[in-house]
Amino acid sequence: MKTRELGKSGLKVSALGLGCMGMSEFYGTRDDNESTATIHRALDLGMNFIDTADIYGPYTNEELVGRAIHDRRNEAILATKCGIVRTNDPAVRGVNGKPEYVRSACEASLRRLNVNTIDLYYLHRVDPKVPIEETIGAMAQLVKEGKVKHIGLSEASPQTIRRAHKVHPITAVQTEYSLWTRDPEREVLATCRELGIGFVAYSPLGRGFLTGQIKSLNDLHQTDWRRGAPRFQGQNLQKNLEIIRHVETLAKQKGCSPAQLALAWVLGKGEDIIPIVGTKRRKYLEENIGAVQLALSPEEIREIDEAIPPGSAAGDRYPTPVMNLLNR
Repeated sequence: MKTRELGKSGLKVSALGLGCMGMSEFYGTRDDNESTATIHRALDLGMNFIDTADIYGPYTNEELVGRAIHDRRNEAILATKCGIVRTNDPAVRGVNGKPEYVRSACEASLRRLNVNTIDLYYLHRVDPKVPIEETIGAMAQLVKEGKVKHIGLSEASPQTIRRAHKVHPITAVQTEYSLWTRDPEREVLATCRELGIGFVAYSPLGRGFLTGQIKSLNDLHQTDWRRGAPRFQGQNLQKNLEIIRHVETLAKQKGCSPAQLALAWVLGKGEDIIPIVGTKRRKYLEENIGAVQLALSPEEIREIDEAIPPGSAAGDRYPTPVMNLLNR
């Protein structure tokens, strides 16, 4: 497994990270035994960057990850998040950036994970009602106390990133980035590079769509949240299937799977980009890790960019209430 540094922080992580969200919720049924085996297999293969959040489950994903890494804590770079508040409506999210909330959320995550320190602690979404300086100030205090080593932001605007970075060095910004979500290329990536902040790309496989295994809603479990996601609906889905046809063609030419091509494309966009790919099964984990050894030439990346240019995907990334929480 190759490693990459998160910006100029000195924190080195595996070139691919493991997203654990789907192990506990959102993507159909759960199997804690297989999920635990998947985390162990990731560590065996050198994938040490493990990503979770308090709201996944909710709360149960941190407990799962904590149990899985308990005897291997020194092998894992552990990232978790605070700032999103769940409601009874699965499509609705609230946010909280108040300093007292940040502290209580961190202490609760430490208990669930059964660890003394969180390696990378993200603000999951920015609270527009609380100055970012106050939120980051509270997170900085957690660093001083040794409860957190590094601070990150998720889905923050360039202006917010700059303001936060003045209060305390931001180690990483996590935002959705893939062949069908190119939004960070407009400003966020450039801002991170200017400030020496690492960029963590979540959903690099387009929530599984870029694997080529989802052709209709019938391919998704009845409880899968993607059934309500705009990009998987009606005409949007039909248009987006054109994207996967391009990916499948290019992957065949390269002699790899569509998933490996999509991940190699993200990896090829810069050494400062670390994709975290979610899976709850060992077989997909091993397939995904193969992308690290799949080098795409500048010409191949340009060919992919031309076949699937920015704006190709039809539909928003999330339902409207959740879209309203982005880029604040």
